[in-house]
Amino acid sequence: MSTANTPLQQAVAFHRAGRLEEAAALYRKILESNPRESDALHLLGIIALDRGDAAEAESFFARACDVLPKVAPYRLNRARALRALGRLDQAEHELRQAIALQPALAEAHQLLGNILKAQRRYADAVPFLRESARLTPQDAVAWLNLGVACLELEQEQDALAAFRRAVELAPGRADAWNVLGHALFTFGQATEARKALEKAISLQPSYPAAHDNLGRVARAQGEPDEAVREFRAAMAGNQHAGTQSNLLFALHFSPQLTPERIAAEHFSWASSVPAAVVPLWEERDFSPERKLRVGFVSPDFVHHAVSYFFEPLLRQRPRDAWEAICYSTAKQTDYVTERLKGCSDGWRDISGMDDAAADALVRRDNIDILIDLAGHTANNRLLLFARRPAPLQATWLGYPNTTGLPTIDYRLTDEVSDPTGKTEALHSEKLLRLPRGFSCYLPPEESPSVNPLPALESGVVTFGCFNQFAKVNADVITIWSALLRTLPKARLLLRSQVLGDAPTAEAVRQRFAARGVRPEQLVLSGERLSVEKHLRAYHAVDIALDPFPYNGATTTCEALWMGVPAVTLAGASHVSRVGASFLTQIGAPEWIAPSPDAYIAIAQKLAGDLSALADVRAGLRDRMLRSPLCDAKGFASDFTAVLRQIWRERCGSRS
Repeated sequence: MSTANTPLQQAVAFHRAGRLEEAAALYRKILESNPRESDALHLLGIIALDRGDAAEAESFFARACDVLPKVAPYRLNRARALRALGRLDQAEHELRQAIALQPALAEAHQLLGNILKAQRRYADAVPFLRESARLTPQDAVAWLNLGVACLELEQEQDALAAFRRAVELAPGRADAWNVLGHALFTFGQATEARKALEKAISLQPSYPAAHDNLGRVARAQGEPDEAVREFRAAMAGNQHAGTQSNLLFALHFSPQLTPERIAAEHFSWASSVPAAVVPLWEERDFSPERKLRVGFVSPDFVHHAVSYFFEPLLRQRPRDAWEAICYSTAKQTDYVTERLKGCSDGWRDISGMDDAAADALVRRDNIDILIDLAGHTANNRLLLFARRPAPLQATWLGYPNTTGLPTIDYRLTDEVSDPTGKTEALHSEKLLRLPRGFSCYLPPEESPSVNPLPALESGVVTFGCFNQFAKVNADVITIWSALLRTLPKARLLLRSQVLGDAPTAEAVRQRFAARGVRPEQLVLSGERLSVEKHLRAYHAVDIALDPFPYNGATTTCEALWMGVPAVTLAGASHVSRVGASFLTQIGAPEWIAPSPDAYIAIAQKLAGDLSALADVRAGLRDRMLRSPLCDAKGFASDFTAVLRQIWRERCGSRS
């Protein structure tokens, strides 16, 4: 390595003074006389990388490494260029070489950890990020990067410790407070999360990510109007697609907003989405009776509510009529993912693809009908559907409303959830009503048996709701409190993760107390349980109360499966009629209330005849099994008929 080359020293002086053109010219002149001057090669690479020419930078760094292969900083900077070029495997190789040459090179540990993290190899990333933080303990960024990897691995203590260290080192960094708040919320500490996010906003009032995260906290704590305000504040700073969907999703939790207003917001969002260039499908075989290729797009091909309703269709579909290709956007996989893979005809992980790449993949797969299973829920790919990669597109199951997108042709529903003539104007899609219900429930294999009615032993009727607390708004609390006041010996058991946060739980108790509910009438639980233990918790519940306007779905089915009748209030649109759909399917319309007063009356009647309630409990599982709600084969037949119907219509429209 040269140390006393006067032209090189002059070039370095230019470089340090920011006179980059003069420095580069002198470096090149040096190389004319000595093409193997490694420092000149290396420094030219740095100039090229700084101006955004990663390809040229990589070429210079590679030549420097050829001259002196054991200089760790050369390999580090070559890795930076390779990363910018997307050549991550080569970048990883260079960084491992750099670390072997210079184990205390913190920048190499941090860059390698970040590259592994970007590939979702979090377990591989953590040791390098931890070493980077150890080598540079005063570097807040090093702690933030470590915290993010630990968060993805659900390593609660390590993640929170890293983020707290970051805000300790850099208390003025809004991004550090934001990610700490996000982590605290993820691990069930909603109140502390709120404090951290409010701190982030105080430092940077227009910080979109912090407003978005605070909106999620508010929604979880049953404050839908605050959530909407925060999501709007986030959008004011950044029209991010995820935040826009968070806002639209949050609207459904507020009893103050009409279905018409919510629909208008969806249509407004869709009007801002770039119009699709609709392709000509001239090479597609539009034979009306041929075997179809149907694609399903979802972030929820894991242990998630959606899979309870999607898996029975996948298992029971007539394989001679259509193939099922699943496009997963899930960040992680689990045992449910493996089950679904085994039932599908094709599996594509598009979580790391942008919309253009996913669009191209769907087209190569020759998908005839592409079905969205997420709507505006988290990690959706609606912008893929906006590109119209398939001749027919539909939305189903994962979202209780229109997407708003004109490129999605249909929404699958049923007559109870969307009565004919009542909700068409609320949708951009044409409504397709399945004849016996819009979904089919697959009970978990690990289900415990139904126990005898607990009230017969305890002498106390226990109402219960295991929905996410986001659905328990002020109107719901008012109605439930009125019910409990009429039955002073009854109690209400609420189970939701956010209730594991002690200050949140106390605030909930105060909200009920303000409406006349005695402390002993309210039981709150936020414990995380296995599927089996979660279902077993229904052994303490006599009657389930469905929230409104956002009804339960999986939780309602779980209650019914465990022998617990559910009381629901039917509203004016799908989101508030899901409970009515399920109860209609099992032949229990008597538990569907048309008004708040009727809701209370139905719950009172059930609680007033324990002998009859015990009989209901004993027979409800069998009743459910014999109903359309659990008839997977019948549902798959109905679903297939609808697919064939719309395909025939599409083929006919070409003639």
